[in-house]
Amino acid sequence: MLSSVRSMGLFGIESYAVTVESDLSTGLPAFELVGLPDAAVKESRDRVRAAIKNNGMTFPVGRITLNLAPADLRKEGPLYDLPILLSILEASGQIDRLPADAAFLGELSLAGAVRPVRGALAMAIGARELGLRALYLPAENAPEAAVAQGIDIYPVRHLSELLDHLKGAHPITPAQFDPAQSDRSLPEPDFAEVKGQQGAKRALEIAAAGAHNALLIGPPGAGKSMLAKRMPSILPDMTFEEAIETTKIHSIAEALPAGTALLTRRPFRAPHHTISAAGLAGGGPLPRPGEISLAHGGVLFLDELPEFSRDAMEVLRQPIEDGVISIARARATLRYPCDIMVIAAMNPCPCGYFGHPTRPCICSPQKIARYLSRVSGPLLDRLDLHVEVMPVEYDSIASSEPAEPSSAVRERVERARALQRERYRAEPFSVNARLSPGALGRYCALTGEADQLLRAAFDRMGLSGRGYDRILKIARTIADLDGSDRIATPHLAEALQYRALDRKYWSNHVG
Repeated sequence: MLSSVRSMGLFGIESYAVTVESDLSTGLPAFELVGLPDAAVKESRDRVRAAIKNNGMTFPVGRITLNLAPADLRKEGPLYDLPILLSILEASGQIDRLPADAAFLGELSLAGAVRPVRGALAMAIGARELGLRALYLPAENAPEAAVAQGIDIYPVRHLSELLDHLKGAHPITPAQFDPAQSDRSLPEPDFAEVKGQQGAKRALEIAAAGAHNALLIGPPGAGKSMLAKRMPSILPDMTFEEAIETTKIHSIAEALPAGTALLTRRPFRAPHHTISAAGLAGGGPLPRPGEISLAHGGVLFLDELPEFSRDAMEVLRQPIEDGVISIARARATLRYPCDIMVIAAMNPCPCGYFGHPTRPCICSPQKIARYLSRVSGPLLDRLDLHVEVMPVEYDSIASSEPAEPSSAVRERVERARALQRERYRAEPFSVNARLSPGALGRYCALTGEADQLLRAAFDRMGLSGRGYDRILKIARTIADLDGSDRIATPHLAEALQYRALDRKYWSNHVG
């Protein structure tokens, strides 16, 4: 007999329909699995055989040919265990025909327990878009998959439970999305916990308001990491669409926190400086999203920036500009979104105390030059704001006066973002950091005095074309925080100071 069972597959962060076809015929016992299965899929035959026997059913004797269609796409992972088993049972007449508008997926234990798989949300959305009515999947994946409205999600814990449901003996109740199963219950660091550092806080507020990248440079213990970790607390809340896309990425990378159905807070990723270029960009034999994509919609924090390998740092350049990263393989090219803010932090020299107001630096000029040269000019140019973070004075640390909370800063950031959304409603971008060169003239109008200041600064600072563009974008954001339609001299002057540190450190110590 011939049977056909619907399932789903993953390609990057998108899903596609997979049909599991079984054909049983007489002949010597054999189990042929075709349709470009990987090693994990090929091992399904042993898990399926054991699960069938251990649940009181008969594994067919004869020749079994099983096809995973479409045959030109590689099938990966153990998620096809359940549809393969059901297809064999259907072909051998041990269960009734399965509904044509339902899909099945899940890994099986030898005893028949249904184990979780990755990418459940992406596959639930894909099944809904294909017009399917129901999706049967592991119970642990059900809260996540239930986020996809418009399709019934049936949580399955054990094979026997599913078979009883299909017979109508003990129906399974579809899972419902529970908003409480989000990451909102987790504590979030607050800017109120940071004493002093008003200048750095102002710079990060500007970065958040325009989605700009930033570099924090200063001695150890000045608070660079503490400030960076609080960046998500001043960013606007994610939209539901952003939350779904971010959750899909984390689910596919198997990085979704336990018990979390939907990521509603903007991600904060802080990879160690020993990470490889592939770890940042994603990839591997079975390409998975890297740290750049896991930070999608949020912040990628690179602490001790010069300690990252040159390959790892350079892989950032294209994704920072494009908001998407492509991973090319022989059979296909996968594209993962990575609309991120990069916050980098570094010491000004190997010992960390160059420029410190009280502690002397023990590094030679040659050591400082070598250290700073690890950060390339093109990467430095893509970090919009350069912020010097100096040690906090005793009076600020000992002060009992409460610092401004993140909620107050977020209100200003959200007002500035609202201005940008309205201004760019007809454009393919919505924040100042994504302004295209052609749009600068339309949206970054300068007053006469500001134009003269920028002209003088361009020659004096030796700005590149990219540096010129970034100063205008930063000034546009500062004007938005001030509620001004035009960029005035104070806005431009503040923007210029955030592009001066590369001249202070790199120009004097490289070469």
